[in-house]
Amino acid sequence: MATKHRPEHHSELQVESPMDYAQHEATYNGFVTAVKWTTIVFAASMVILYFAIIH
Repeated sequence: MATKHRPEHHSELQVESPMDYAQHEATYNGFVTAVKWTTIVFAASMVILYFAIIH
């Protein structure tokens, strides 16, 4: 059976602080740089391991 609820009063909406786009872009650029260097190091490691095992 459904119960009847009285509507509750909600508090006033809070305006959130504006996003810091400069900080967001710096964080994103840092992430992209880390992924790029991780990929380069991984690829170089695979090439080194390939030649180490073959020779």
